[in-house]
Amino acid sequence: QTSMKNMERELVCPVCKEMYKQPLALPCTHNVCHVCASEVLLQHGHLYCDPTSEPTSPAATPSTRSPRLGRRSVPKPDRLDRLLKSGFGTYPGRKRGAVHPQTISFPCPACQRDVDLGERGLGSLFRNLTLERVVERYRQTINISAAIMCQFCKPPQLEATKGCTECKSSFCNECFKLYHPWGTQKAQHEPTPPTLTFRPKGLMCPEHKEEVTHYCKTCQRLVCQLCRVRRTHTSHKITPVLSAYQALREKLTKSLAYILSSQDTVQTQIAELEETVKHTEV
Repeated sequence: QTSMKNMERELVCPVCKEMYKQPLALPCTHNVCHVCASEVLLQHGHLYCDPTSEPTSPAATPSTRSPRLGRRSVPKPDRLDRLLKSGFGTYPGRKRGAVHPQTISFPCPACQRDVDLGERGLGSLFRNLTLERVVERYRQTINISAAIMCQFCKPPQLEATKGCTECKSSFCNECFKLYHPWGTQKAQHEPTPPTLTFRPKGLMCPEHKEEVTHYCKTCQRLVCQLCRVRRTHTSHKITPVLSAYQALREKLTKSLAYILSSQDTVQTQIAELEETVKHTEV
């Protein structure tokens, strides 16, 4: 058990503190999630391409491993200068307002050093496919070793195949149908993978199917982690959902208090108007 816990620590991203997703290998030999690395660069004022796309390094995918396919045509320096001076387009790792391409330094969260990524920024990094496979196998091992049993079966219990966030329970197929009869409100509950720790179901981003974590004040809409690193929200004011919720709640509370304090005055005015209407009719 202790060795498994130690292994799990090695598979956790130093930025998001969760297991790696599409890990990139930094020149200092440490790793960081693709999306996390994009966010770090964004916080330091560097624009980066769409994080949902694959890294463009030759080792990113099997189809780009041959030297011939790995070669890419590079714009001539004079053409690149003209493009940058005219403000045409943004390039990975380019700071807004910069006249010439810059070499990007990335603050590694593991060793606390600034690592040079060159002009291409994250585009020059290799995706650590070995670490990605280890994480996937570890997840499978944990799922197999910790079998979750149905909470409603009569002994002998069957292994759970479905979970329900609303019911906060795990079910086998038969029990799920039994406790979610057709034609009732419970029939609309969406099944999830079985688990022993049910978190409250959060709002999901309709575009990326990820849980929303932040609120964009400029667009006045909830955004997920992937939305945050998109160019659409580059200069927008984005705050955590909890902060935005508390601010809006305080605003609504003040408005409600003002309305309630004025209620007696309004009721008196309504009564006076009704008397006036009766008097006029008479």
